[in-house]
Amino acid sequence: MARIQYATKETATGKSKEYLEKMEERGVPILNMFRTVLKSPTVGPAFLRLGVALLEKDDLSPILREIAILRVGHLTKAHYEWTQHVRIALECGVTQAQVDAIAGDWKNSGQFTEEALAVIQFTDEITQNVKASDAAFAAVRKFMSEQVVLELTVTIGFYNMVSRILETMEVELES
Repeated sequence: MARIQYATKETATGKSKEYLEKMEERGVPILNMFRTVLKSPTVGPAFLRLGVALLEKDDLSPILREIAILRVGHLTKAHYEWTQHVRIALECGVTQAQVDAIAGDWKNSGQFTEEALAVIQFTDEITQNVKASDAAFAAVRKFMSEQVVLELTVTIGFYNMVSRILETMEVELES
């Protein structure tokens, strides 16, 4: 059971209530993660806007984005995040073998391009050490512009935050 009550159209206030109403009008599934952050009418809508920007509006490849998100989910042991993003990753073109390798011996799996390997290493270092090493930064920079490296870094940081919210609030996976 979640540690806090989820926001609903009836209990939400301000911008959170507006977001829930708009999502319902548009037929967007209102996930428990959304209902959790929308408990705050200030933080929730801003959080969701950033999430949408990362998922829909940046120049980072969707496949690389999902590989990074899955790796964060695995490293942070965030079951909800992992489960939700496996589906998204497969829809984006990540293979089941790659999904399996992300949670295992990714370095020796033979499932990833040199660019994807660089992204996973970069993700590991940011998630585990906060700062990526010069070598990891140079490896992703070999394939990406400064803008895309920044978007990758923000994505990794955002999904580390998502995982921490999910785990701390004990957000339940939808059935």
